[in-house]
Amino acid sequence: MNISHQLTVTVLGCGNSAGTPTICNYWGNCDPAEPRNRRTRPAIAVQSATTTLIVDSGPDLREQVNRENITSIDAILYTHAHGDHISGIDDLRVLRQKTKKYVHIHGNRATIEELQQRFDYLFMERTPIYPRVLEPHILETADFLTPQAIGDVTFTPFEQDHGTCASLGYRFGDLAYSTDLVRLDEKAVAALSGIKTWIIDGAGYKMPVNEVHLTFRQIFALNEIVKAEKVYITHLSPAMDYQTMRKELPEGYEPCWDGLKLQVSA
Repeated sequence: MNISHQLTVTVLGCGNSAGTPTICNYWGNCDPAEPRNRRTRPAIAVQSATTTLIVDSGPDLREQVNRENITSIDAILYTHAHGDHISGIDDLRVLRQKTKKYVHIHGNRATIEELQQRFDYLFMERTPIYPRVLEPHILETADFLTPQAIGDVTFTPFEQDHGTCASLGYRFGDLAYSTDLVRLDEKAVAALSGIKTWIIDGAGYKMPVNEVHLTFRQIFALNEIVKAEKVYITHLSPAMDYQTMRKELPEGYEPCWDGLKLQVSA
């Protein structure tokens, strides 16, 4: 018999690829006096009492993990191979040194193969000083929509259309994480059936159209089908001020902020 347990999902970062403020301290439309406007690159942590999973290892990974006092990581789940989601991967060398174990990473074939190409030194034994760091696990098409388990955390991957590539969304119990997408097919929508909380990419904001990210209008239309009770919008650009968005969004919708914690039934 499956016994339901609680997970804690922490938004490690909710910024877009540039973060807020961007390099050279550019805040765009965001009020620097509002602490929830300070955003690192997109990632989440999913934790049970015994297992910690991180989704994506962007350039702010070290800062994010240290800020939340995360002391162990059981695996990294990747959404896709764009730089804002992978370029902190080198920090996993220290985790390898600390645990004396390979760091397990999971993603679709295109993502794992790109990581192996761009960060080949992390996948090979060179010298005792520079050991192999990563143990890759490819999520094949047959694995999509099928629950997977790491420790006592179960997740269901599903494919998303990110315009220039396919990304993966992940469902954890009654919460789903959908960053970097512009469309969902019927299979992905079915995978989301019954969720209560949805963290979703809204970098398209109020644009008439965006080729790689959802606009608010598209999010509202999608949730008419999915019917999540609470929707948190992530991948926020410097054009998207926290307090302004709070006034613009209807009931049940809210912008994310770095450090947001949610309790999830799994």
